[in-house]
Amino acid sequence: MALPDNSLIHSPAALVLGGGLAGLAAALDLAGRGHRVVVVERRRYPFHRVCGEYVSNEVLPYLRRLGADPAALAPAAIGRFGLSSPGGRVLSSALDLGGFGVSRYQLDDYLYQKSVAQGVEFIFATVADVGFDIAADQHQVTLADGRQLGARLVLGTYGKRAALDRQLGRPFFNQRSPYLGVKHHLRLPGFARDIIELHNFKDGYAGISAIEGDKLCFCYLTTRANLKAGGGTIAALEGEVLARNPRLADILGHAERLYAQPEVINEISFAPKQPVEQHLLMVGDAAGLITPLCGNGMAMALHGAALAAPLASRFLRGELPRPALEAAYARAWQQQFGTRLRVGRAVQGLFGGPVLSELVVGGLRYWPAAVRALMRQTHGTEF
Repeated sequence: MALPDNSLIHSPAALVLGGGLAGLAAALDLAGRGHRVVVVERRRYPFHRVCGEYVSNEVLPYLRRLGADPAALAPAAIGRFGLSSPGGRVLSSALDLGGFGVSRYQLDDYLYQKSVAQGVEFIFATVADVGFDIAADQHQVTLADGRQLGARLVLGTYGKRAALDRQLGRPFFNQRSPYLGVKHHLRLPGFARDIIELHNFKDGYAGISAIEGDKLCFCYLTTRANLKAGGGTIAALEGEVLARNPRLADILGHAERLYAQPEVINEISFAPKQPVEQHLLMVGDAAGLITPLCGNGMAMALHGAALAAPLASRFLRGELPRPALEAAYARAWQQQFGTRLRVGRAVQGLFGGPVLSELVVGGLRYWPAAVRALMRQTHGTEF
């Protein structure tokens, strides 16, 4: 249930800061294990997020265990992958596991409703401060309106970048990132609904794939320099930079945009992060962000929740002391995601520059085994 704005929650067992995929799945998982959970989320559902909205099928067993099978949302079934160079040269491949396409607008709200039904409580507010009382072995969280919460365990699931990162002294926060992300929902008759396509352009790349209904998600990563060179507006950026790739020119020239303004996020950082910060278990993008080129951020968020929840439950039941909890989670997180993130950063380095992108795509077109091997390195197995 959503708590009244004047409510004061003194001490839930677990407090989840951020209600995206990682936070919602972790909350639903912990509630299903019998724990009292409160989620603090800034915005009320449903709402849009900048996200590629393709999810690897590796997540399906976990979502079904949570009682949240995404089949109820009638997602698009995706089994093929296509990649174009800035000049329009194309390679294609089958996806080993395949995936599904569904908007965050629908999926997050679906998991929110499931969480409420499971007894998870929600506070819609902004977090101002997080502290830790060593003597009491408890977190203290202050909201922007002055309310204070205490919890034995706090999960940081607030996404790519937040003011809390500055308060926690996380190194990446003070390192300026040149990247920004933009997302549209489109309608484009004739676009195949079983494929996810990635299209390169100078200093960026765009992904397009089907989601529920007859809609498409079109999401791209680029730089502030590109935005400035394109005249400072999204429309000019798309017309003067993205459209130099003929594949993107065709999409942008024929698609119907389904909302007036795209979603935009700045300062996207792919710098390494730590999965535990000042006794907070970081989950999802708050723990580490895979490059969108690898298309697996949503699956990683859900998988992170699947790693954190059983360990957190053991801690809350008194079966695992806090130092052992933190060490076990950090170890499991690095084993599961460390290689994916390193490979993702390396793969991103192969694209963006027009000459190198043309060479890479041109070479990989005749080496399908290498394409599939790279995809396996940035994706997991069913869990």
